[in-house]
Amino acid sequence: MLAYIVRRLFLLVPTLFGIMLINFVVVQVAPGGPIETILSKLSGEFVEATARVGGDDGGELSELRPEQSLAGDDVSSKYRGARGLDPDFIRELERQFGFDRPAHERFLLMMGRYVTFDFGTSFFSDRDVVELVLSKMPVSISIGIWTTLFTYLIAIPLGVAKAVRDGSRFDIWTSAIVIVGNAIPAFLFAILLIVVFAGGTYFDWFPLRGLTSENWADLNWVDKILDYLWHITLPIAALVIGGYAGLVMLTKNSFLDEIGKQYVTTARAKGLTTRRVLYGHVFRNAMLIVIAGFPAAFIGILFTGSLLIEVIFSLDGLGLLGFEAAINRDYGVLFATLYFFSLLGLMLNLIGDITYTLVDPRIDFESREV
Repeated sequence: MLAYIVRRLFLLVPTLFGIMLINFVVVQVAPGGPIETILSKLSGEFVEATARVGGDDGGELSELRPEQSLAGDDVSSKYRGARGLDPDFIRELERQFGFDRPAHERFLLMMGRYVTFDFGTSFFSDRDVVELVLSKMPVSISIGIWTTLFTYLIAIPLGVAKAVRDGSRFDIWTSAIVIVGNAIPAFLFAILLIVVFAGGTYFDWFPLRGLTSENWADLNWVDKILDYLWHITLPIAALVIGGYAGLVMLTKNSFLDEIGKQYVTTARAKGLTTRRVLYGHVFRNAMLIVIAGFPAAFIGILFTGSLLIEVIFSLDGLGLLGFEAAINRDYGVLFATLYFFSLLGLMLNLIGDITYTLVDPRIDFESREV
């Protein structure tokens, strides 16, 4: 197993490099960029994708007020909204953001910094990227852990029960619930929960926004826990309701596939009870495919799955940070978070493979070619 882990760790380097290279090329050919964003802000044409009360207005942008110039220049023609601006001002912006270098040189310099986990600063908030990500991390980790926990606690027992009672009335009625959960996205459930339980139309039982109350710091530790759970109830409920359906069907189909195999028939013929056959033999084999999807599911919830939920409930987490970085062309945050979460996702995939051997020791990765 050790040799397999070492091979996988060596493969992380080219895989991560390829992910970053592809995304870097896509971003380069996409219209717009940080310089265009600044120019549109200076001209008053920029519209924020998400509004923030009391947020910064672009760090040093207030200091960048160029003198108008009627002289034409090639550098001004490269950017939309640069017509009539001083070419020296445009060149200064290029130098500030590193666009005075060729694209391949910028990429290599960026990857050289990222190897040492030097992620630089945000283009527009003028904050260290690591500090910015860490400030958003608690919200997303809370959402990711609770959503994953409740999704698996609900989906796996329900999937097993549906597999054991395949074709029964229980299976049919629960399938209807699964279809509804699969058909309606999480953000629509979030809106429905707000309308019903957060003062929208019917009840005012839960808060509408934030992860804690304004007086959270003044509460004792018991009240702090209760306040946190009170705020997190609706966002987690929306994500769980909108995301458990696929895992239920995956668990059911995996168990049905194992139940139909010859070793189950043999075990029953030996007189083993249904419970012993199900949990002593079928469970660990059927759970392999469920475990395989855990890393991707957790990363999806942590970084992107809760984006709209964060917007709806005003939860300032990593999903919202990545969305704003993409919209505002904040390449410092965009590529740093991409690098970090790609690396984290690859490591979690490796952890998933290691978990395979813990669930079923018969699996031997040493004999496989990676």
